[in-house]
Amino acid sequence: MGTLGNAEIKQRLSGTEWHLFVGSLHAHFDTGDFARGVEFVRRIGEAADAANHHPDVDLRYGYVAVVLVSHDVSAVTEHDLAMAAQVSAIAADLGLQAAPGSPQVLEIAVDAIDIPVVRPFWKAALGYTDTYGDDLDGDARLSDPRGRGPMVWFQQMDAPRTDRNRIHFDLTVAFADAPGRIEEIVAAGGSLLSDHAAPRFWVLADPEGNEVCICTPQGRD
Repeated sequence: MGTLGNAEIKQRLSGTEWHLFVGSLHAHFDTGDFARGVEFVRRIGEAADAANHHPDVDLRYGYVAVVLVSHDVSAVTEHDLAMAAQVSAIAADLGLQAAPGSPQVLEIAVDAIDIPVVRPFWKAALGYTDTYGDDLDGDARLSDPRGRGPMVWFQQMDAPRTDRNRIHFDLTVAFADAPGRIEEIVAAGGSLLSDHAAPRFWVLADPEGNEVCICTPQGRD
């Protein structure tokens, strides 16, 4: 099944619990207690088996996180949107709502001059695998095959940078959540270094210059 463009995906997700973050669909549901979470996961499993399309599901006390992507093409397809609608319908039937605060995705970015030489080191060190996709800026990221650790991607550099660390964090949040997160960072002693690429991302640093980019799906159409 063919992949879908970001603009179409976001339009079809509008008004739902779902967010398009880094090439996959994310939603968190407030279950209130563990038993309701177990029942929610059980019913998701039944629906997924029937559709032969299986989400990544994380059951925790008080909430369930669900991630959808078509692994055969490493992108979002009609199968994912259909599965998202089924998961939302199951949640509604159980009286569950979106968990407070939207989902977020953490990535580790590594500056590198010779990416083909550097990537194998991190792939071996972390035990990660290659991940490709239409929303991944054309280069392969490394991802945890167990789906637990953050993805790692490599930023092409023309010359070594001495003005900052060569590893930083990228945190993708919903566009509506970005201003508040940035305010919290600044209030906690951080500095806003650049907003030139906003609303795609803002660059902030801690008091010692370690950087984090607060990213949103905006500007990724």
